[in-house]
Amino acid sequence: MLTHLTPEGNPSMVDVGAKLVTKRTAKARSIVTLGESILSHLDASLNGGDIQTRKGPVFQTARIAGTMAAKRTDDLIPLCHSLGLDGCTFDIRTDGSDVIIECTVSTEGKTGVEMEALVGASVAALTVYDMCKALSHDIVIRETRLIEKTGGKRDFRYDG
Repeated sequence: MLTHLTPEGNPSMVDVGAKLVTKRTAKARSIVTLGESILSHLDASLNGGDIQTRKGPVFQTARIAGTMAAKRTDDLIPLCHSLGLDGCTFDIRTDGSDVIIECTVSTEGKTGVEMEALVGASVAALTVYDMCKALSHDIVIRETRLIEKTGGKRDFRYDG
């Protein structure tokens, strides 16, 4: 059953009034694959675990953008509840030509933070794209997915 539809089939925000307040966390991952022309240019720019471009530090900027987006998820996704986030952290690392972005979000509330984690990871990935596109448009954003969530009715963990 789709929870965001009324019996008549109309979109509707889920009523969470009767739910218990619990600690809720979610982690989402996005992968950005950089083309060879970018990698060869950036090898000399990798400094302290961050990529430097003319626009500035790529990963630091992606963390800020992703955090801002996670906090504003309810403005972007129409039926999401407004949540005060207790935490939003990023693990951004390179693995060959891939930039792995993981966003972990937490709150104490009546509804989960999966969408906030997914939006945070997605916007961080888009920021990496934006910061590197002057070098080449040979960039692919792929595999944005929920990795795990805790709290609420059931926990989830992606084992792939």
